Amino acid sequence: MIRRETRKIQIGNIEIGGDAKIAVQSMTNTDTRDVKATVEQILRLEKAGCDIVRCAVPDIKAAEAIKEIVKHINIPLVADIHFDYKLAIKAMENGVSKLRINPGNIGSEERVREVVKVAKEKKIPIRIGVNSGSLEKDILEKYKRPCAEALVESALGHVKILEDMDFYDIVISIKSSDVGEMIKSYKLMSEKVDYPLHLGVTEAGTPFKATVKSSVGIGSLLAQGIGDTLRVSITGDVEEEVKVGKEILKSLGYIKEGIKFVSCPTCGRTEINLIKIANEVEGLLAGINKNIKVAVMGCVVNGPGEAREADIGIAGGKGCGIIFKKGEIIKKVDEKDLVSELMKEIEKL
Repeated sequence: MIRRETRKIQIGNIEIGGDAKIAVQSMTNTDTRDVKATVEQILRLEKAGCDIVRCAVPDIKAAEAIKEIVKHINIPLVADIHFDYKLAIKAMENGVSKLRINPGNIGSEERVREVVKVAKEKKIPIRIGVNSGSLEKDILEKYKRPCAEALVESALGHVKILEDMDFYDIVISIKSSDVGEMIKSYKLMSEKVDYPLHLGVTEAGTPFKATVKSSVGIGSLLAQGIGDTLRVSITGDVEEEVKVGKEILKSLGYIKEGIKFVSCPTCGRTEINLIKIANEVEGLLAGINKNIKVAVMGCVVNGPGEAREADIGIAGGKGCGIIFKKGEIIKKVDEKDLVSELMKEIEKL
């Protein structure tokens, strides 16, 4: 898969853009002023595979808390700031690796220059984030609704402010809650600039709907080589955002390492409790870091053949099942022992 060529930007200890891996992001939902809770959540996100984390900075107390938070985490921290340029400066002084702030919303040119000056000195990139709910009044009046063209025009306006100050460490996101508009927006933006793009469907909803909408929106763009970082926005557990994001990348081949899990949808030939077994196996695999493909199939007739590319798998029969490697049967076991025997074989790989 050929990726769109973008400029490479350093964010803390990782790179994005260019030939760097596509980074998975999330955002804390703790009170940033609560250092302990915020650090604990970020460490859980790290364990889930998060590459970059963002936190809200609503006031000076939150900006001061950043100084302590960054001491205890291992991934780059992004400060999410609206309107107040002083919070942006304080956040940079206290150790954030990136800002999420729209320069056109923080006041006079002098204030923007102060932010840009510190960002240049500390080599801190700025992410411009435009979404369908944050468009300027004049742009909304021009286009009558928050369409793709409006989102792109707004983002480019913020980009120009920074470029006029010789600042080019820029990342752009142009999110919409409408998947079609989101896809159109990013495709249009990708034709106009070479800055890294941060993908996401905003206000995507609860886990089921957010997973579907994000997989369609983010996945279709990645399949066209568009996108350098991503966030799956879920109303729920932030760790799920990371898990879904990584699965999107795995499904497209952007992540090669780690366990790939496949299971059949069941049919009238299934004679074991495949759904229960599949869920149990998937849960057990979450704690294992091996570059293998594992299959859980419901039918001993077609299972091994259909999952021939799997390194190892199981297929059910009536009250029993088989364990196979690369399509070759290695043993037959009772249904109650299928999961435990499969895990024993996985440990040997």
